[in-house]
Amino acid sequence: MSDQIKFIVDSLNKEPFRKNYNLITFDSLEPMQLLQVLSDVLAEIDPKQLVDIREEMPEQTAKRMLNLLGILKYKASGNATDMSTFRQGLVIGSKPVIYPVLHWLLQRPNELKKRAYLARFLIKLEVPTEFLQDETVADTNKQYEELMETFKTLHKEYEQLKTSGYSTAEIRKDISAMEEEKDQLIKRVEHLKKRVETAQNHQWMIKIAWQLRVEKEREEYLAQQKQEQKNQLFHAVQRLQRVQNQLKGMRQTAADAKPESLMKRLEAEIKFNLYMVTEKFPKEIENKKKELHFLQKVVSEPAMGHSDLLELESKINEVNTEVNQLIEKKVMRNEPIEGKLSLYRQQASIISHKKEAKAEELQEAKEKLASLEREASVKRNQTREFDGTEVLKGDEFKQYVNKLRSKSTVFKKKRQIIAELKAEFGLLQRTEELLKQRHENIQRQLETMEEKRGVSGYSYTQEELERVSALKSEVDEMKGRTLDDMSEMVKKLNSLVSEKKSALSSVIKELRQLRQKCQELTQEYDEKKSQYDSCAAGLESNRSKLEQEVRRLREECLQEESRYHYTNCMIKNLEVQLRRATDEMKAYISSDQQEKRKAIREQYTKNIAEQENLGKKLREKQKVVRESHGPNMKQAKMWRDLEQLMECKKLCFLKQQSQTSIGQVIQEGGEDRLIL
Repeated sequence: MSDQIKFIVDSLNKEPFRKNYNLITFDSLEPMQLLQVLSDVLAEIDPKQLVDIREEMPEQTAKRMLNLLGILKYKASGNATDMSTFRQGLVIGSKPVIYPVLHWLLQRPNELKKRAYLARFLIKLEVPTEFLQDETVADTNKQYEELMETFKTLHKEYEQLKTSGYSTAEIRKDISAMEEEKDQLIKRVEHLKKRVETAQNHQWMIKIAWQLRVEKEREEYLAQQKQEQKNQLFHAVQRLQRVQNQLKGMRQTAADAKPESLMKRLEAEIKFNLYMVTEKFPKEIENKKKELHFLQKVVSEPAMGHSDLLELESKINEVNTEVNQLIEKKVMRNEPIEGKLSLYRQQASIISHKKEAKAEELQEAKEKLASLEREASVKRNQTREFDGTEVLKGDEFKQYVNKLRSKSTVFKKKRQIIAELKAEFGLLQRTEELLKQRHENIQRQLETMEEKRGVSGYSYTQEELERVSALKSEVDEMKGRTLDDMSEMVKKLNSLVSEKKSALSSVIKELRQLRQKCQELTQEYDEKKSQYDSCAAGLESNRSKLEQEVRRLREECLQEESRYHYTNCMIKNLEVQLRRATDEMKAYISSDQQEKRKAIREQYTKNIAEQENLGKKLREKQKVVRESHGPNMKQAKMWRDLEQLMECKKLCFLKQQSQTSIGQVIQEGGEDRLIL
């Protein structure tokens, strides 16, 4: 509590409050003064809260503060009874209630200012449903919600721009550069307009150029649409091929497989999908969410410099050293319970890794199978488009030939039968026509006789009665036949059921014994499998430990070897340098002139002297060139003038030869005379 009060006092003594409190004066404040301090802090967060509480009712003050604290998402500790005491303490200015609120507000003023600012625009006004029945009110509410959404998007863009790292100086520089480019473009356009206005039909040419540009843009748009349509068609063809392959595979599996194999395959697929959905995919989603959160955090932070990166690297190194120290302490303890638990953890991790690896392999195999099926379908479609038929393999081609032969023989037989039937059909059709004609003649004669005798319609009624009686007799026969068939069927079924029961009684007894044996064997198998798994996991963990140790020792050996070779190379370099230094000292100290000449110092002094002499010669040459530069330039100019004069004379001579008809040029004594 004292630390809390100290933090509150320090924060109130700083900008923008400047209260000049100490711990004693702040603790001795009256409830009204405490409420005024709280109101001032809230007014710094939201300027609307700048109120003198002496001019306000206590209920209004408490309501105003509670509303703002609710907007700022302040959570008072405790249940409903504590909430009621919190409200009462806020009304009367209780210290145990106000101190935590002040501490919470002063800890995060910038965040709360932002939240209060957003609350002014994002807290939705609840309109009763009966008022929303009015069209104007509903339209206004809809506009209000749309404006709220636009404010959200604009505020997000503003925050992204704040944290993007762009400086106003760079933006101003870019704007000024763009304005300069704009002015230059305007000047170029005006210059081009002036040049075009001098030409004939410039308005027509401008119109043609505008139409050309419009047509080019339209051509680009149509080409883009054509490409999109091609892509959509390609995707649709691929989707159709994929669906056709799936349908073909399902038909093949349904035609070839048995119900037991189908059930086993479905159970395996269900187990695999359950594992992917319940174990693998949630882990991957969690990892992706963590990566996304980390990337969003990195994006939201401002741009980092080299010094910030160095600080982060130093922190990472410190954390790594702390982790290594903790691992060493844990290894030094070497508690037996932790050792057993670590063994089981290693076993579980090894099994889970194996499971994940197998699942990934299965997923890759499925994807590879799907890609190969797609490629095969594409190749089939290409061959079908090329010659209109599918390519048959060796056995399929033989079967196809045999089918064609059998079909050709059947076709010949059927064609012969059809010809015979057509001939017979023609004969029967002719006899039918003749019989119909005879029947019509006899019917007319019968009707005339009935009219003469006074019993017209007798034959028709007689035929109807005979037909109805024949139908009744047929129905009675069918009823009797169906009853006899049903009674025989029931007898047969009863006899079959009794036979099956008697035959299955011995099989059921054997099945019970086999089920008991199967249960015993499955129990024994589970026990042996668990023992094998535990033993294999232990051996695997030991092997991994040994591999890690061998790897570490190999790395140490390689490091020592590299260090040894490096030191040997350094020693050899130092020996060579030392040998050169001793040889140089011997040559420098010795009295023999030839030895001194071989020394590097003598060679360098000789080279320096040669370069100095060369520099003196070059300086003298430069001096001579500077002195003769002016006359040489005049002489060069005179030669150029002479060359121009000779060129002019040459042109005049050529013109003279081309214009001999106009006049004659006579050259005498170095003079040229033109005689017309």
